[in-house]
Amino acid sequence: MPGSRVLRWAHASWVDIAWVTFIGLNLLAMQLVPAWQTVPFLIIWLTLTATYGFRLWRLGSALLTAAAVTLATGGLVLWQVLTGKQDGDYLAEVPLLAMMFVIMVWHSRRRVAAMEEMSRVSEHNLLLLERQRQFLQDVSHELGTPIAIALGHAELIERAATDQAIAADARVAVDELLRLRRLTSRLLLLAAMDSPDSLRLDSASAEELMADTLHRWSHVPRKWSVSDLTDARVQADGDRIAMALDALVENAVDHTDQDGQIELSARRDGDDVVLAVSDTGPGIPAADAERIFNRFSRLDAGRSRTVGGFGLGLAIVKAIAEAHHGSVRVRSTAGQGSTFELRLPVAPLAGAIPAPGAQPAAHVDALHC
Repeated sequence: MPGSRVLRWAHASWVDIAWVTFIGLNLLAMQLVPAWQTVPFLIIWLTLTATYGFRLWRLGSALLTAAAVTLATGGLVLWQVLTGKQDGDYLAEVPLLAMMFVIMVWHSRRRVAAMEEMSRVSEHNLLLLERQRQFLQDVSHELGTPIAIALGHAELIERAATDQAIAADARVAVDELLRLRRLTSRLLLLAAMDSPDSLRLDSASAEELMADTLHRWSHVPRKWSVSDLTDARVQADGDRIAMALDALVENAVDHTDQDGQIELSARRDGDDVVLAVSDTGPGIPAADAERIFNRFSRLDAGRSRTVGGFGLGLAIVKAIAEAHHGSVRVRSTAGQGSTFELRLPVAPLAGAIPAPGAQPAAHVDALHC
């Protein structure tokens, strides 16, 4: 029914109807109360600007509305000037305010266009990141089989070779294939950490996590020590945290000699538990303290290639920490060693359950196999 359509239109456009009514009242005030001078006139343009800011009309609608308001106010002002009710200077305000409104519309549309372009770029970047993550996963998976086959044949050649030169060459091939397998494993882990369902959160004992880490690494010739182990529990994926701790310990081992000291600790800090690995290595320059957590970032000074060497270990720690809504940081003084702190949220008391047992070594082979 026509009446129903009119009612629906009026309900949907009540703001515009109210604004037009308000404009009409101000035009009436301009005509009936000349003593008010420019007050109703300025209110009309002020409300036009405010209404556009909320409604964001299309360009054609905005220009048509501005033209209508210009003609209405300009015509009334011109009549008042001609009849001697207002000064002629009053008429100059009409085109000036109209031009100001048009300029504001132009800037607003440029801003909206820029925001839309930024949104498109952001969506495109997210798509590229997803494709990159998928690419890393696919490449890592595809490389796994040929690397395993080549590694098996190289090991057979090394064991079967009677010529020492051939055996030495085979040993080089085995070492490089092992390094390549570690690289693909770490790339696959980094790609997996970008997935929202990559974690299996549970309540884990901070004390047991550090004790298990020490158990896995105590055979390495260093001066190992443990201090300040708290009995707090963390809300975490035990396997992933074990990988992160292994990466921190691996980094400490890589930067200390056999007489160096490595200390593991765990403490409660507010709503977080801080798992720390300290070493007596050469330390990290302040300028490199943040850069070392970037992927493929390496410090050349004193760097050994016997363990890792890809610049991905600390990047893995950062990815795991952020996936747990935690963080990782380093405190270091050049020449006096470093302390890496992995900060994780405390497990809720209501959800605390018995801690899982020590993780099998196979769960962390991706980092130091």
